[in-house]
Amino acid sequence: MFTVLSPSELTSLIIVLAVAASVSGFIAGLLGVGGGIIMVPALYYAFTVMDFDVATRMHLSLGTSLAIIIPTSIMSAKTHMKFNAVDFRLIKSFGIFIVLGVILGTVLASNLKTPPLILFFSVFAFLVGLFFIFFREKVGANPKPISQTFKAVIGMGLGFFAVPLGIGGGSLGVPAMRLFGYPIKIAIGTSAAIGFLISIFGASSMSFSGYFFDVVNTPLSLGYVNLPGFLVFVPVTMFMAPIGARLAHRIEKTLLSKVFGVFLLIIAIRSFYEYLQL
Repeated sequence: MFTVLSPSELTSLIIVLAVAASVSGFIAGLLGVGGGIIMVPALYYAFTVMDFDVATRMHLSLGTSLAIIIPTSIMSAKTHMKFNAVDFRLIKSFGIFIVLGVILGTVLASNLKTPPLILFFSVFAFLVGLFFIFFREKVGANPKPISQTFKAVIGMGLGFFAVPLGIGGGSLGVPAMRLFGYPIKIAIGTSAAIGFLISIFGASSMSFSGYFFDVVNTPLSLGYVNLPGFLVFVPVTMFMAPIGARLAHRIEKTLLSKVFGVFLLIIAIRSFYEYLQL
């Protein structure tokens, strides 16, 4: 049975989603992390309030997050393109490997149950939080050459881990590109474009997988993509992403990175607590 929400509860839920969407979209443009790392726990909370089936609750959060990232990444990438901050040659050189990774990641996510998916997400969020606090500004200080073979490995890794985490890959792509000497603005802009590639194939594959290979007892969902969650998040994130992207070229982000890192640690701890309750 699904929980019947009163008008006040429904209003509160929409407000929570809208606030989370605002923060997600802003961060997507500002830090190149796609916003998924915030959207996934926000969506999971919303689906918990709505008493969606716990067996597919996390899968819905991941698939819906990836679907939301499609328009967000488009708006963010278009803004970064105006500043010539997107390296399309890099994307072309390993784009096919990203897609292959997404397909493998979908197979993994579809076959994992909710508890291990939550644990996987919480550990990742914790590590990314530490990275933003202690290492983000240091990465790329000593540029290194990057071979085509390693590009393939990075591409498959980005696609593979993005799906079971419900992210656009920026949390992994930005530090990877910085490690090999790409300027921070190019790393962020290119990451936004990569996020589109991951999200379009990731959302499609999760929707397909949930529709044909699982029984998703959730109303208004297409496989592992929940349409109401998508419709609430998309307009807000599309509005906020360009604002964050423009500010990325105007402000110093050291303090912001640390604050965001602490926020991620809180999300990670809360997600781990949720894992322990299942």
